[in-house]
Order: sequence, then C-alpha cells, then structure tokens
Amino acid sequence: MSLGRILLLTLCVFCLCACHESERDRTLRLVKEWEGKEILFPQNPIFTIQGKDTVDFDFRDSEYKIVTYVDSVGCTSCKLQLERWKTFIKDVDSVMNGSVPFVFVFHPKNVKELRHILRGHAFNYPVFFDEKDDFNVLNRFPSEMMFQTFLLDKENKVMALGNPVLNPQIKDLYLKQLGRYSIDSVPNTTVKVMETEYDFGVIAQTDKHTHVFQLVNSGKYPLVVSDAVPSCDCTQVQYSHSINPNDTLNLEVIYSPDEVGSFYRSVDLYLNVKESPVTLWIKGEVSK
Repeated sequence: MSLGRILLLTLCVFCLCACHESERDRTLRLVKEWEGKEILFPQNPIFTIQGKDTVDFDFRDSEYKIVTYVDSVGCTSCKLQLERWKTFIKDVDSVMNGSVPFVFVFHPKNVKELRHILRGHAFNYPVFFDEKDDFNVLNRFPSEMMFQTFLLDKENKVMALGNPVLNPQIKDLYLKQLGRYSIDSVPNTTVKVMETEYDFGVIAQTDKHTHVFQLVNSGKYPLVVSDAVPSCDCTQVQYSHSINPNDTLNLEVIYSPDEVGSFYRSVDLYLNVKESPVTLWIKGEVSK
C-alpha cells in the first residue's frame, strides 16, 4: 500500500469516527477517487486582494500547495472560516518558511457580499473570484465542504484531502505530510458536560452575546482541548487548553449576530476523550 493511500485512509478514519455506515462508504469511495488525482487549474486565473487589487500570484511550480474551493451554496460566512484560515496559514508559514502557497478559489453567489466579508476580516491573502465556476467545471469537486480542500504536490496531484480548519486531526495530517510536525500522545480522560445547548432568546443585532459552557474533567488524566471549531465566523470561543482531574473548564462562546432572524450555531470541541468531538449549540432569535 502506498504512503499516500495509508495517509488518506488515516484521514478517512479521523473523519468518520461518528458517521453512519453509508457515509463511511461514500468517504472511502471519495478517498480512492481523489488519491493521486491531478487538480486542473483554469488558464490565467486573476488573483486579487479582497476582490479589488490584482496581484501577481505564482503557485504552480511550488513543491507543495494547499488549495481550497468554496462554492456558492449556503452561508458564505460560515463556509469561509477566514480567521481560522489566517491562523493555519501562520502555522504552516512558521514551519515551512512561507514556501507553501495557499490557493483560495471562490465561486461567489454575491460578489459584493464576499468583498465585504474579506474586508471585515482583513483577509489580505490572494484570492480568485471564479464567477463562472471554471475551477469546479474542470475538476467536479465533491459537494461536501469538507472535501473541497487539497494538499497538492509539485505536479498538482492530491497528497491529502479534507479541510484543515474544520478538523484539527486533518490539520495534523497536512503538517505531517509536509514532514514538519509531530504530536505528543495524550492519554484519554472522561468529561461531564453540564449543558450542550443554550438558548439566548430574543437578542439585539448590534450587540455581542456571551454564554459560558462548563465541562468537568471526570477522569484521572488532564483534559486537553486541542481545538474548538465554531460553525461560523460570527461565533468566537475562549477557553483554557487543559485542566486537571476534577477541575471545571469554562468555555466562553461569544456570538456576534450577522443577520436578523433565528440562528442555530455549533462549536465542535476536540478533546482527549472517547466521544470527541463534543458539540455544543447556541440558538436564539435576532431582532432588528
């Protein structure tokens, strides 16, 4: 079995710890389908900063590159996760001396909205607004957002797939593939979640709203939070990265409403517990 197959199957196991059999079968098929596949790029794509100033962005001959495609389906802000991408770019740059380019290709449903989001997050990395969706037409990407990001080699062939900003285990896989990362094993403990869902009720759009979830380390080893992944950039999370046995972890969820109406947002906690990730929910109604 090739190294690529081993790593991609490892990724599959990471992604499927809580999935049904039918989902597992589909993911296995996707892994086999995309392993070693060459990703094709449109001729002369135009990269800009925040959809305005054109930049000269040369990535094709790089030894490695990370490519992500964002389609026009669903909540744009939720899909982008720009703050988490900024953090991941810094992580990769720090260990690879800035040698790995990130290729962002967006097929926007609303160009003006996308420009506004990029400006709001001060996202100054080159992006390609693919309004005709040529990139997807050339490659026919899977419909799931999780499988629209790829680590490519110099020949643009897939070394690994999966979204590293949505799952820390996939992030670790990417960094391992780049040959610059190792993870210390942490023994599993157990956790008691005091509540999994909080209802803010009716709240104003102009304010930030905060709730603190509590998790008790009920095991005999430290409880370690390797990552907390919110479903949308409108939700931020603050927490301690580890607590001792019998101590309580206070996880502060800060919600900044992005639109009027009902909302239902989640935060996935990646912990050293058997049932990881643990999902917490906030909901409510945003008034004008």
